[in-house]
Amino acid sequence: MPTLKKTLHFAGSELCCAGAVALLGYGMSENWSTTTVKCISSNSTTSVNTTGSGMVTIGLFDGSIVLDQCPFFDFSKSITVFGELTGTPLILQYVVIALLALSLIGSAGSILIALYNSISNPYTTYMGPIGLYACSGFSVTTSLLGFIIYVSSVHLDAFGTTMIKKYAGHAATFSDFKVDMQVGFFLVLPYIALNLLAILLVFLYVHAAYTRQREQQKPTEDAPKEIMMY
Repeated sequence: MPTLKKTLHFAGSELCCAGAVALLGYGMSENWSTTTVKCISSNSTTSVNTTGSGMVTIGLFDGSIVLDQCPFFDFSKSITVFGELTGTPLILQYVVIALLALSLIGSAGSILIALYNSISNPYTTYMGPIGLYACSGFSVTTSLLGFIIYVSSVHLDAFGTTMIKKYAGHAATFSDFKVDMQVGFFLVLPYIALNLLAILLVFLYVHAAYTRQREQQKPTEDAPKEIMMY
């Protein structure tokens, strides 16, 4: 049976991983970004310019488009991201979702390993601390890659702006493009932090156990050779 100290460290690591999974799962269901633009429309009959705005809010799977006097009318619609995206943005969206799904799998592995170590003393290396380091490290890496790819895609490809122009038509001039990241996107950061904390808790236990083992060996190592011969 494991010691109380080991149980507490691994149980704490398990809770961190479980909390991380809950955060990322919730984040994947929330909105990730909002793109807004200023919409100026010219009426050839009255020579009057109408100023409105367009806004698209999207998550990983769905979202909504709202046009306010853009170009001459109000419009709102719920959308599916995969039904709107094409080309490179669509491929990157699939990549982001795949990376986050892999992160969840890695966290699930960390939970199982931490649970196993909190109730027993496994002899196989991959089911010990090294296995947890590998699973949680994998989760951190894949989620960070998804985080970077998404923010790059939404800013560089500007697919939110493309959606607005698609529904507003060509009778308007667009300016003041702005992208705001939403709660789903930012929840990736505490997910990463919790996985790192899970690694830290186990590392502290392993380091303390190694230090204790070294201290127990010192009397033997420091004993005079004459005494050790008998």
